[in-house]
Amino acid sequence: MTNELKEQREVEPKKRRSKKQNAAEQLVETKGTRWVQIRLIPIWIRILLVLILIIVAAIAGVIIGYGYIGSGEPADALKWSTWQHILDIIEGKE
Repeated sequence: MTNELKEQREVEPKKRRSKKQNAAEQLVETKGTRWVQIRLIPIWIRILLVLILIIVAAIAGVIIGYGYIGSGEPADALKWSTWQHILDIIEGKE
């Protein structure tokens, strides 16, 4: 009885693994080679894309917030004079 329980315990973890993991392990076991995943998009490009998307989202947020939610023109949100006026208000110059 104990041998059967031991065999079941050894088999159960293998069942829990995904098919992809089992296939990768079989490939490694059969050929003796190491599984290597090739990335289609390199990490540095991913980081660059994330930074660009953050900048685009921030610009879109400023345009929507200033132009559509606020009372200004959407194009004015990108002008330096608008930001200078906001900074002057924050610093208490006006």
